[in-house]
Amino acid sequence: MLAMPDTAHAAADTALLLTGGGARAAYQVGVLQTLVDLRRESYAQAGLPVPAGSPFGILTGTSAGAINAAALASRNDEFDKAVAQVATVWRDFAAGQVYGADALSVASSGARWLTLLSLGWALAKWRRLQPSLRPRSLLDNRPLAALLRQMVPLERVPELVAQGQLQALAVTASSFSSGQHVTFFEGHADLQPWQRSQRYALRDRITHAHLLASSAIPFVFPAQSLGMPGGAQYFGDGSMRQTAPMAAAIHLGAQRLLVVGAGRLHEPPPDPSANAPANTYPSLAQIAGHAMSNIFLDALAVDVERAQRVNATLGLISPELRARSHLRPISLLVIAPSERLDAMAARHIGDLPTPVRAMLGGLGVSSRRVNDARGAALASYLLFEAPYTRELMALGERDTRAQADEVRRFFGWPLAPLSAAAGPTPADTVAAPAGAST
Repeated sequence: MLAMPDTAHAAADTALLLTGGGARAAYQVGVLQTLVDLRRESYAQAGLPVPAGSPFGILTGTSAGAINAAALASRNDEFDKAVAQVATVWRDFAAGQVYGADALSVASSGARWLTLLSLGWALAKWRRLQPSLRPRSLLDNRPLAALLRQMVPLERVPELVAQGQLQALAVTASSFSSGQHVTFFEGHADLQPWQRSQRYALRDRITHAHLLASSAIPFVFPAQSLGMPGGAQYFGDGSMRQTAPMAAAIHLGAQRLLVVGAGRLHEPPPDPSANAPANTYPSLAQIAGHAMSNIFLDALAVDVERAQRVNATLGLISPELRARSHLRPISLLVIAPSERLDAMAARHIGDLPTPVRAMLGGLGVSSRRVNDARGAALASYLLFEAPYTRELMALGERDTRAQADEVRRFFGWPLAPLSAAAGPTPADTVAAPAGAST
């Protein structure tokens, strides 16, 4: 019979990183649900009880990923139930739970914002006289604040840290006031803040305001004010200027890191025949979607590639020299979409509320061009509607199932009988300086 692993030790140095991506974060929930199922199946097939507690001691996230990470961390003592509760929200999502999607809300935020942008030259003096009427964003995300109060019981985090059920929770945001990228973390007393060029960490009691700040997509949602040493600062989405998404988990003590992406890492290239001709001038929606993809997706791919290169270089060093160096291996597993999420979103534009669809239509998003993934890229971040989120969750399940044996090896779970004969192969490892590297 297989020996039971030391789950308490394993969880303390195992981290989960959930990236940003607005509505695309539904994909993460499908991955998480499948992790829960795989763990149960693995131990059931081995005739062993499922280990208690969470497989992750460190949870980090950015933007919508920060919200998912915080929801799990708040119930880390009942991880499986926490995943089920988060999945319930995403499975039955409606855009109105995140931002004002009715005609009045859209007219008072997005429509007014676009109007003032186009007529600003004529209204500049009037706007100076009416500062309270200046629009702050395309959409009003006050409904999200109400959802967070129900979905994320952050008051439990200090208790779970004290009990040893949680090593750390970290969320990232970008300061419009200082230009710095800030990781806010709450966790074990031994954890120390860090500082690198243009980014640093700050120990703080994480609140719903931090989650709103981390998920404030630029131009789309309003910036959030947070109290900081020296005075309040305004923050926006943590994916902006995030050059090293994996850094926080490593600084917080991770030796194993599961990264769940939201696009591009394994997506197939776009199908040219399914889009508008290449010589067609891009719409505002296409430009905005491309910019968001650069903000949300590219930094992770670069960070993973960087880690793989460092790992390859470290493999050339003898074990003796490596032991004397400041480098340590980090076991890394990445799960990312195998299909293009913007193409998937194109099929669901019609699921958006009519006022939101009309506003996006003015930017070039059309529900008629169901194959125009370029025009739907912007919508892929705003489609908080059940038909789309459920399809993303199903894709997350399929992609995780396709890596089932890698997942089992990464966590040290018993392998399925057919796979065990092939013998274990170690999870991909990357190197990082001891004490946190990147």
